[in-house]
Amino acid sequence: MSSQYYEQGDNKGRNTPEHDIVMRGRKLLEITGVRQVESFDNEEFLLETTMGFLAIKGENLQMKNLDVDSGVVSIKGKIYDLVYVDAPSGDKAKGFFGKLFK
Repeated sequence: MSSQYYEQGDNKGRNTPEHDIVMRGRKLLEITGVRQVESFDNEEFLLETTMGFLAIKGENLQMKNLDVDSGVVSIKGKIYDLVYVDAPSGDKAKGFFGKLFK
């Protein structure tokens, strides 16, 4: 997978990796534009991407590939849910993330 770049509105003058998600057969996810893997286990992943925090839920989830330099993550397993969530900002957000990722 090649790294592609674009300029995002709030990052003018800075190149930001493009964020894309490719799902193959609901069993493999390839995600670009990943800044950081916040947390993960066999049922859920929380990734910080260039487009916000991405929560992935499923069954028997495993990180197949992680390339921090290019911002690429591959996850295999049975995918149930993909959702973007707001970044934590204070105690209310911590409570939200605590409930979401028990």
